[in-house]
Amino acid sequence: MDAAVEPQDRIDVLQSLLNERYSVRAFQPREVPRETIEQILGTAQRTASWCNSQPWQVLIVSGEAKERFRKAIYAEASRGLGDDYDFTPPREYVGVYLERRRESGFQLYNTLGIARGDRAAYAKQALENYNFFGAPHIAVIHTNEPLGIYGAVDCGGYVSNFMLAAQALGLGTIPQAAIARHSGLIRRHFNLDDDRRVVCGISFGYADHAHKVNGYRTSRATVADTVTFVDV
Repeated sequence: MDAAVEPQDRIDVLQSLLNERYSVRAFQPREVPRETIEQILGTAQRTASWCNSQPWQVLIVSGEAKERFRKAIYAEASRGLGDDYDFTPPREYVGVYLERRRESGFQLYNTLGIARGDRAAYAKQALENYNFFGAPHIAVIHTNEPLGIYGAVDCGGYVSNFMLAAQALGLGTIPQAAIARHSGLIRRHFNLDDDRRVVCGISFGYADHAHKVNGYRTSRATVADTVTFVDV
């Protein structure tokens, strides 16, 4: 630790980045310089992992390659195809988890002026996942099949650090489990080996702060809601 920097200053920086970060759903079209992307990747590479296995592999898709990928995955999703997850998605949301999911969804729809119960509008907005919300870049995170769920858990830590590094450099991000619904297409499109398992995508770039969809923030549970201290 740098003796000249107080611990409180360090945690203040981290808390600031966490408080500022949100899922960006509208991006500017301008691309991020390669050296900035490499700085994000270098920072995220410090993520801790089980036995230091570092199971993440990352595709950074940009430019014409991103557009080809976007067209391919959007076409499959818009035809109702997919549900091709490599990792089993939640069976259902119940209790407080359902309440949080609904709150987040209604915040999005209310911000966009989508009436409650308008399923056609819900579906249209969901398809924006496959336009990557206009982001100029998408990172596709995949791992090795024999590592199972723990490889995916380690990738989750990588995703968080990627997003924090991007936030520190003035960029916006959105993690996208929706991309993993089309894992078979992703393997075929990028000629990945059969033992690769898709975890998620991260669309990233410069946020369009003027777009109304970026104007709301989701809530967080309190520590008391999620933590039990066991002392005796």
